[in-house]
Amino acid sequence: MAGSSGVDMDPDVALRLFEEGATLVLLGVPRGTELGIDLKSWQVGPRFRGVKMIPPGLHFLHFCSANSPSCGGEIGPKSGLFLTLKPREILLAHWDPKEEDLDFSASKNDEEVNRIRGTLRELDSYLGPYPFEVMRKWVSLTDQISQDLAVNLQPLSGRVCAFSDIIPEVQFRHTKDRAEQPRNDTACQSMKEGLDRLPKMKQREGTELRFSVIPKKTYPPGASPAEITRCSMDLSYSLETVLEQNYPEQPLNLLGELQFAFVCFLVGNVYEGFEHWKCLLAVLCRSEEAMRRRKELYLGLITVLYHQLGEVPPDFFVDIVSQNNFLTSTLQVKGEFINLKSDWMEEILALFSKSWLSKS
Repeated sequence: MAGSSGVDMDPDVALRLFEEGATLVLLGVPRGTELGIDLKSWQVGPRFRGVKMIPPGLHFLHFCSANSPSCGGEIGPKSGLFLTLKPREILLAHWDPKEEDLDFSASKNDEEVNRIRGTLRELDSYLGPYPFEVMRKWVSLTDQISQDLAVNLQPLSGRVCAFSDIIPEVQFRHTKDRAEQPRNDTACQSMKEGLDRLPKMKQREGTELRFSVIPKKTYPPGASPAEITRCSMDLSYSLETVLEQNYPEQPLNLLGELQFAFVCFLVGNVYEGFEHWKCLLAVLCRSEEAMRRRKELYLGLITVLYHQLGEVPPDFFVDIVSQNNFLTSTLQVKGEFINLKSDWMEEILALFSKSWLSKS
């Protein structure tokens, strides 16, 4: 594995971490593959067999397959999975060259795992150390994501993919299906006609992220015109609906979902994660009535945002900022609504201004 941890560590501490930390044994990963855990990634070298000394808790393992140098060496789209690791746990995976994916089925074979455990010291020089220099930052970005929440939000396939796996809505297995499609043997007369001729696509079942659904109607059934106007300005009804449908007993899990969406975008390169993060943030920041009732939720939101805003690359929003970036309008959380400490609010707004607005 090219690169190493940037933290100098006492040998006794390193030994204890080696013995008590979790280990990912990843066999057969092709040389040149981009592989990482949490906020750090490397290019796999010829001696790579996995990652050691991993602190217990939630982690995001991600990888991009690569063509051989003779074929151009291009890097493919990123895939990843959330893992909750226990002390001294060993997960064993083999690289599947056909699927270009890691197969963890061997981890269910206790005999194979015990065999690997008995040879860990021999494997030591082939295992890359967990990058402890990013541990504090990773924890600050994921401290609201529980194991159950991560399982419930990630796709049923178990993989978070940068590009959606889409298939035609109609499989064209029968002559009748093909006959019903628009003909493509004549020139299109308009852009609309050309788009109509394209097959309708959908995301393959089981590969979609399972985020909370934000209601399209911001007002309750039977609302009066005055109520519709009020609910369109104050999105507390939408927020309460999301909480009631998804987290009635644990409303702070909504902050975990906000963090999950952000990590999927920041580390997994999933644009859908950014879109959902943006939608959740807009609802939270435009719910003035909820701010008065749910002080714990909003105190947590301020802390979550403080850490997130420091991680987005400053140049990402440069063009958007000049076009009335949503953050300039949604990050108007009023301290008087929730009795926040003013220095927290000032720090966040200063960080936001320094990171982005000054770049516009």
